[in-house]
Amino acid sequence: MRSPAETSIDAVPAGTVVTAPGPVLDAPGERLSVRREDRLEVYDRAAFLDGGGPLRSVDIPAGSPAAPLDDGAVLAEPDRVRAVAGDGTTRWELPHPPWRGGSGQPRAPGAPAVSPDGALIGVVVPALAGEPGDRVLFRDERTRLGYGRDVLLLVEAANGRVRARRPVNSCASVVTQRWHPGGGLLALSCWTAWYSWSTWWVLPRHDGLHLRGGARMREVVGFVPGSSRALSLRRSERLAPGDDRDELAAHAVGTDEPVTLYDLAGLAGREAGTDPAEASRGHRESDTVFEDAHLLDARHVLVTARQRRPGRRPAPRHWLCDTATLRPLGRMRYPEPPGPVTPLGDGTWLTEGSRGFHRWSLPDAG
Repeated sequence: MRSPAETSIDAVPAGTVVTAPGPVLDAPGERLSVRREDRLEVYDRAAFLDGGGPLRSVDIPAGSPAAPLDDGAVLAEPDRVRAVAGDGTTRWELPHPPWRGGSGQPRAPGAPAVSPDGALIGVVVPALAGEPGDRVLFRDERTRLGYGRDVLLLVEAANGRVRARRPVNSCASVVTQRWHPGGGLLALSCWTAWYSWSTWWVLPRHDGLHLRGGARMREVVGFVPGSSRALSLRRSERLAPGDDRDELAAHAVGTDEPVTLYDLAGLAGREAGTDPAEASRGHRESDTVFEDAHLLDARHVLVTARQRRPGRRPAPRHWLCDTATLRPLGRMRYPEPPGPVTPLGDGTWLTEGSRGFHRWSLPDAG
């Protein structure tokens, strides 16, 4: 009997945007921003999909993670957080200790997260250890400094004033932040070497930042539209024997354990719970590496992966899953191999191509 994961669902072409490809970020309101090497372009969403030009372009340094503001952008740089105007001039800056760089060039591990109303910014910064017992990283090869736990800051976008701060148990190399569309809740995920992901549900209040639970080894994907449920993705990292799984999970914010869980081994053609050593022996000819999950709307989440075969280039694979059960509805079929995905929140999504972006929708029966 054929499993739902093997059922083909045709992606329906909904338009093409011919422009230089580049990472697309959601901007506040009905806006999109496209990251270029040395600038951030902000578009009206409908105009972008029709092939129109940007509303504004903000000059930013290459390599600095950034997020758009109503009148500029906010940047995470090696030793400061900085807001810039449309012409690239600094409006305010917030210095902090230099990021851990090892033997290479230090770089902020993730972009600041601007709240839906544009008033507040969530940003993670490093902290030096005050006492030897506070140290998490005893020596950084580049700076020779002792580092403590990272700190989550809640910053006012208008002036850079720190409204609240909270240490978190991470020494992060990668940071992901997702605001709830209502603006009253922030999901924070930090990846620390040899420790995997740590995720917290953060409630900003007048008396500080309050943690309402969290999850281990899972990166937040986002909040299901119209609910307070958050989705997370766990990827196989082989950090411990017998503890190597790919999972999609739903969380009721305020608790630590997932309320719904789906083992993605079912998408890859393996039985759920298969021992990793057995799975690797049995699937030498086809290794599926899960990359990300994207909320398309309140009912659908798109799980993306790469399937590796000896002697062939990795092939992209996309599965459509139900947000309520997290189980697969089918595997997406495209006219040509799809590139990186950007969900638009209305059931459609973009994939990056060689000459721009393709927009897709689900069949009417989907």
